[in-house]
Amino acid sequence: MSKIKSLIRKSPESDQSEPIAANSDNKNIDNVSVDNVSKDNTSLNTPIEQTRWNGWGNVSINKKVSPHGAKLIKSHIGKTNKLKSVSLQQVLKTVPKSRLPTALTDLDTVSIDQEVRLRHARGQSFPDWIAMHGGDFEVFPDGVAFPESTDDVEQLLKLAQEHDLIVIPFGGGTSVVGHINPQKGSRPVLTVAMSKMDQLIDLDNESQIATFGAGTQGPAVEAQLDEHGYRLGHYPQSWELSTLGGWIAARSSGQQSLGYGRIEQMFAGGTLVTPQGVLNIADIPASSAGPDLREMMMGTEGRAGIFTTVKMRVQSQPEEELFKVAFLPNWAAGKAVLKQAVQSNVRLSMLRLSNAVETDAHLHLGTTPSQFLAISTYLKARGLSSDKVMLTYGVSGDKAHNKLALTQFKKLLKQHGSVTGKLTDIMGNIWAHGRFKFPYLRGTLWEKGIMVDTFETATNWINIDEQMAQMQEAVKNSLADEGEEVMAFTHISHVYKQGASLYTTYFFRAAKDHAATLKRWQKIKHAASVSLANGTATISHQHGVGRDHAPYLGAEKGALGLQVTSDMIKSLDPEQRMNPGVLLEE
Repeated sequence: MSKIKSLIRKSPESDQSEPIAANSDNKNIDNVSVDNVSKDNTSLNTPIEQTRWNGWGNVSINKKVSPHGAKLIKSHIGKTNKLKSVSLQQVLKTVPKSRLPTALTDLDTVSIDQEVRLRHARGQSFPDWIAMHGGDFEVFPDGVAFPESTDDVEQLLKLAQEHDLIVIPFGGGTSVVGHINPQKGSRPVLTVAMSKMDQLIDLDNESQIATFGAGTQGPAVEAQLDEHGYRLGHYPQSWELSTLGGWIAARSSGQQSLGYGRIEQMFAGGTLVTPQGVLNIADIPASSAGPDLREMMMGTEGRAGIFTTVKMRVQSQPEEELFKVAFLPNWAAGKAVLKQAVQSNVRLSMLRLSNAVETDAHLHLGTTPSQFLAISTYLKARGLSSDKVMLTYGVSGDKAHNKLALTQFKKLLKQHGSVTGKLTDIMGNIWAHGRFKFPYLRGTLWEKGIMVDTFETATNWINIDEQMAQMQEAVKNSLADEGEEVMAFTHISHVYKQGASLYTTYFFRAAKDHAATLKRWQKIKHAASVSLANGTATISHQHGVGRDHAPYLGAEKGALGLQVTSDMIKSLDPEQRMNPGVLLEE
């Protein structure tokens, strides 16, 4: 039996922790605990009923697409036609009777309501959108549990074992690679939604460790930390709805990872409830005592168990945060600036470089007609051609360090022929204002018959140009057999001394119906994934593996690597009831 198993305690002490009040004023004590602050159990997460049942985000938020932006996309892919969308009531009629035993349905924490089950049946992948708009969900969870403590989760997993259930952990429902979709099978499916475990439980000011419920969404994390003068600083594009537990389970990366680090640097420890018991991961700053359980459990995507409480490394709120934009003559110049900046330790919080096609798209999609005309005219007058690229950068910290970092970085920009100024900084303001709104654009474009999706990877600097060319070529040609054009563009979204991540967005036309449109996406996705599975790039830098990437994981991990991962997971879930088929193909 695995040594991992021996480190799990079978009968954990009762989880009696209570949240720190969001309005607590205990900012200067060495350790803020549940005993010396007031309690407030009000959820800070976005209620799921306020989110779209068949799309992204809050029902009250929409993102318009500029006429010149839509025109640009259609100039690449051609005239489009809108697909029909079914109603919520139509889909509710297809939700079958629950198969859960009464031992589960009698629990106050479990719901078998049809709409609740529907809203927890799909994520935000392109196939999910096709299912939600076309009405063919295929499979629904038989029930959705809403635990409020580690004890609740442990009870649910024990009942799942007794009654032979499949268990799917559910954070914010933002997966874009099929993490949370129930599959057809004889075993009933219980989805465990962590939305009620969304509070700051403990704050150790001396060590700067904050303990949260793993179901806490991004805005609730930062709102509760801000009351105590702290910040986590993890800002994935899904920040509005995604959760701490999901970030850890899928090895997420935030937009300002250059300054704040990826989730690996933030996650200090916590509690993982597995089918074999409860694994407590100590929040020790460093250890040479064998393999790191913290690292081993990250990225397990719900296969090993469910994170309930997590300990996060936080830092003081920055005195100042700025986002700016510079334009450079071409991709080579922009890439040189990024590489030199990160390898010479310029203290920026973010670096992002759009290639020429994406730069043109940003100028069209992100501006008003008057802004577009003013910026385009200015850049042309400064000698930049259609090869120009947009570099977005940020600083976060005290003003003195920010000033030094900006001075150093501007020297690099100047050396490579950059164009900056008040007009270019308009683009920085546009980016900062709309940084979490891009997912809403998918719904706007859907209504116009324009399909959009993304994929991402990471590779060494020496491979960046070739990898980007291969990816874009593969995507552009993926629908050639149908005579269809695909518009694709790429940006570097995260930088490291060793290399960088590449993030590609692509647009294509809806086909005659939902099924045919899904087949188009499958062709594009396969072509993109094959272009990544080459031994020098990862199949996923920040979205995780899920089901969509699982067939390609072997190219990165190798046969032995897959076996080691499988053996570790089976030691914690020998009956394979936790999210089977995710991460590793069954």
